[in-house]
Amino acid sequence: MVNIPPYRGSTMLFDTVASLKDASGHRAYGRWGTPTNRALERALAELEGGANSMLTPSGLSAITIALLASVKPGDHILVTDSVYPPTRGFCETVLKQLGVTTTYYDPLVGAGIAELMQPNTVAVYTESPGSGTFEVQDIPAICEVAHGRGARVLMDNTWATSLGFNPLKHGVDVSIHSLTKYVVGHSDALLGVIIARDRDVYRQIRGLHGAMGITVSPDDAYLGLRGLRTLATRLRQHQEGALEVAAWLREQPQVREVLYPALPGAPGHELWKRDFTGASGLFGVILHPVSEGAVAAMLDGMRWFGMGYSWGGFESLAIPVNPADYRLGSPLKKGEACLRIHIGLEHPKDLIADLQAGLQRLQAHRG
Repeated sequence: MVNIPPYRGSTMLFDTVASLKDASGHRAYGRWGTPTNRALERALAELEGGANSMLTPSGLSAITIALLASVKPGDHILVTDSVYPPTRGFCETVLKQLGVTTTYYDPLVGAGIAELMQPNTVAVYTESPGSGTFEVQDIPAICEVAHGRGARVLMDNTWATSLGFNPLKHGVDVSIHSLTKYVVGHSDALLGVIIARDRDVYRQIRGLHGAMGITVSPDDAYLGLRGLRTLATRLRQHQEGALEVAAWLREQPQVREVLYPALPGAPGHELWKRDFTGASGLFGVILHPVSEGAVAAMLDGMRWFGMGYSWGGFESLAIPVNPADYRLGSPLKKGEACLRIHIGLEHPKDLIADLQAGLQRLQAHRG
């Protein structure tokens, strides 16, 4: 078969007591994974040069398992202020209840993170570019400081995927992805992965992963394998479309700034050019001061852009976001609005025409 099929099953049978006793892990019970699951885990680990990887049922579950396996009561962690909001929610609820304290740092701090390290800091959590506002972090500088203090570095690498940025080669210990987005690529499955740089870290996280009964459907793993085969081709089109649309948006009078690191002149472009080999189709747009009603008038009438909280699929999406709702610091000024836009696989000219009509509605409502 060209495609490894979904191996659906929970129970393996053995011919003798001796073979039953010899069985362990994936050879004993379906919860430890099927040939489909393991094929995807091997492929993802190989892409980043990791020791091994483990699948989880969602991107958020990959984040929470990786964080939980990295801390104990009394520890302190540093988390970028531009982090995916549910990650912050996990730190403020579950980790806080377990006696782990969190400090949120400026995503652009770079080597200056040394001043925030405490004697009990065990982990630094990064996300580059950051959620909503797309700050590019100086990952090598952060890793050098963290490792010098004996701290682990974790990174959410969903935006760039393994093809656009390799965290492990830049010093990160644990790479985390929401495969739901670009790897699955068709908006039809929830999936996450944790990729460990070395075997000791892998065994530690895998121990918690197994103890908590984390398992992934072989059907979802199959959809991940299917998407992985076309990931490079799709990402090229996502990036090309995003560059064309972002460049057009930057010239519109209603737009104050476009937050797309792959766009020359955009915030973070120089760091992106230094460290990244590609981009995706997701970026932010800051609008000049405008009412919520005007933003709604723009988005409610879109033809090609849907409104939805996920991204990474074939369809283009646009939603309003307000970083001030969850950030300690925000690049928005008073009255400004922010849009998060995902450029799918539609023709950029159609998307630009849709945005142009939307901005006209926004302007009419403002007037």
